[in-house]
Amino acid sequence: MIGTVLALGGGGFSMSDDGSSAIDDHLLDLTGRSVPKVCFVPTASGDADTYAQRFEAAFAGRAETSVLSLFCHEPWGYTDPQMLLDQDVVYVGGGSTANLLAVWRLHGLPALLEKAAAGGTILAGISAGMNCWFSSSSTDSFGPLAALDDGLGFLAGSACPHYLGEPGRRESYLGWVGAGVLPGGYAVDEYAAARFVDGELVEAVCERPDRPVFRVERGHDGATETPVAVRNLRPASRPASRPAS
Repeated sequence: MIGTVLALGGGGFSMSDDGSSAIDDHLLDLTGRSVPKVCFVPTASGDADTYAQRFEAAFAGRAETSVLSLFCHEPWGYTDPQMLLDQDVVYVGGGSTANLLAVWRLHGLPALLEKAAAGGTILAGISAGMNCWFSSSSTDSFGPLAALDDGLGFLAGSACPHYLGEPGRRESYLGWVGAGVLPGGYAVDEYAAARFVDGELVEAVCERPDRPVFRVERGHDGATETPVAVRNLRPASRPASRPAS
């Protein structure tokens, strides 16, 4: 693909008590705009109202926010997904990767997002919002952790968010890559993120110390982990308003 993707293994406003996040600050800085347009897409959570409200509270005053609700939730209602082409950032929330992909395809989002990225829109997301950009991923969309080979394929290979933060993530992902069930890819811990430009990894960052990112590949004796250099971001300089509850 042509364009930029910031893939969060966890962290951001949705895993912060007060909505502040150094990774989210970094994301806004990447746009180069003082007040960027940021659209939140909460499809993976079934457009959970409180999730969208947390986003709006966290980005209030420093971005022109919008929410794309494909489930027609009020007060957002249904907006033509073409609006994604006019955003500086499309920020995808967590939840069910499988459900997200199914609903997006029905509404024609894959082609729109690919076009938006080629036009300069930054694609970002956490958990399911990380998985979706890759060809395949580790997901709990079906209850137990499972390998999902149904991603958008904007980024080659596989993805595993919450790598050290959730029980079983690391072990299952290494097993699937080692057995060839999933292709090699990237494992990103919570409070860390990997940035890709035109399909290539260019940077890894974290907002808490010692949060790793790994390149995981299949070897002769199973999967191998190669650590990626991770840059520690400074704490968020201006905490956002407390999210609605």
